[in-house]
Amino acid sequence: MTIEDLTRLQFAVTTLYHYLFVPLSISLALFTALLQTAHLRRTRRGGDDTYGRLSLLVGKLLMTTFAVGVVTGLVQEFQFGLSWSSFARFYGDVFGPTLAVEGMLAFFLEATFLGLWWFGRDRLPALVHLGTIWVVAVGTAISAFVILAANSFMQNPVAYTIDAQTGRARLGSFRELLLNEVNLAAFPHTYAGAVMAGGALVMAVGVWHLLRGQYGEDTAEFAAFRTLSRFGAWATLAGGGLVAVSGDVLGKVITQVQPMKMAAAEALYRTTTGAPFSIFSYAPLGSDRPTFSLEVPGFLSFLAKGSFTAQVLGLKDLQDAYAAQFGPGDYVPWIPVAFWSFRLMIGVGMFAVLVAAAHLWVSRRSRVLRPDHRLAQGLLWSVGLLPLLPLAANSFGWIFTETARQPWLVFGLFRTADGVSPGLTFAEVAASLAAFTLVYGALAVVWVKLAFRLVRKGLPQLPPPAPTEADAGSDTGSDAGFATTY
Repeated sequence: MTIEDLTRLQFAVTTLYHYLFVPLSISLALFTALLQTAHLRRTRRGGDDTYGRLSLLVGKLLMTTFAVGVVTGLVQEFQFGLSWSSFARFYGDVFGPTLAVEGMLAFFLEATFLGLWWFGRDRLPALVHLGTIWVVAVGTAISAFVILAANSFMQNPVAYTIDAQTGRARLGSFRELLLNEVNLAAFPHTYAGAVMAGGALVMAVGVWHLLRGQYGEDTAEFAAFRTLSRFGAWATLAGGGLVAVSGDVLGKVITQVQPMKMAAAEALYRTTTGAPFSIFSYAPLGSDRPTFSLEVPGFLSFLAKGSFTAQVLGLKDLQDAYAAQFGPGDYVPWIPVAFWSFRLMIGVGMFAVLVAAAHLWVSRRSRVLRPDHRLAQGLLWSVGLLPLLPLAANSFGWIFTETARQPWLVFGLFRTADGVSPGLTFAEVAASLAAFTLVYGALAVVWVKLAFRLVRKGLPQLPPPAPTEADAGSDTGSDAGFATTY
């Protein structure tokens, strides 16, 4: 293994681990805001506080996840500066503004308003308190959009010029960087994947409480966790639908800007009209023909260009074209990783959607799955794996996105081999990778213990509402108007 290989492994470990918490933070912020909005509407109509208690439970999970996500993000940036300084020197003028905006949003806007939401629950008026969590939800979405623009530049470089003296990329237009066609397609796809991840987590929390049998079917807690489980299932289902639609759009954009990536996804070595898509295929390493393949005729052409009879360029023709354009070299990514990560991304994500659909069917209308049912006992033991399905699909998606772009860091502009920090030794990379892994392992244990403790406690009680002008008026005997509090 070379220093480049080990540095890439280090980047993969830090980035994939960090990305376990990012989609959960995005979606849990949205869910907390939605549940608290529902609570406010319900209590104004004289309803109970079920949605308020659910929003507090989901919000506590958000607080824990957000904190770990910030720490892992700092480690990732430290890793980037340690091991990829040559790339940072080339790319810094483009990457810097996006990192600055994302850092300001995460550390100031989101963290500040998350603090206001947490400490202001019994101090702020209801609508103001609700506004704080919506600011967090919108802030996480903007943060994701901005940081995806930086990655989209690596997929499809736009809005830049190359400084003739320094050889560095200089940003020409921040607006054009944000409106990169890859970013416009990748953001809804990524956000929908985040909704799936959060949906599966809260669905698992609800199902786990329902199947433990600790609450009677006539209790408020049972009804609340049934609501939470179905809310999470609907979120997973809706997120899955949006992932499919946005993934189709993203696939066509990627085919235009990186045709090698789409050819690698199918291991399509020869240019083909009406190219098939393999559900499963086996070929010996080094072979360009499968010995067994289960295919959907024309489907790769549809995914790439929207027509079942369109022509898709093959790896060999693209290799020849890239060699003529960029000079001698191997421009074909590692095919087994691209091929299988693409299928695992789709397959695992679809399985999560099927589980969500099955839960909605089993719990339709007023039906419940009895805790003593054999199926329920099996689900209770496997429910811990449920949140991992969308997270695994997200990770496989990023593995495909980053590995199928190789040998480029910035497609067509900057090679991966040129980005490693000069003077970096194998021992330094290995030692830092071991240190990052230990830190991440400790953080994983902390997050799992904290999250499980929050979930096991059940529904939290809402604190007393903030005093209102009406209360003050009542104390002094005045007729002050009614003001809603949370």
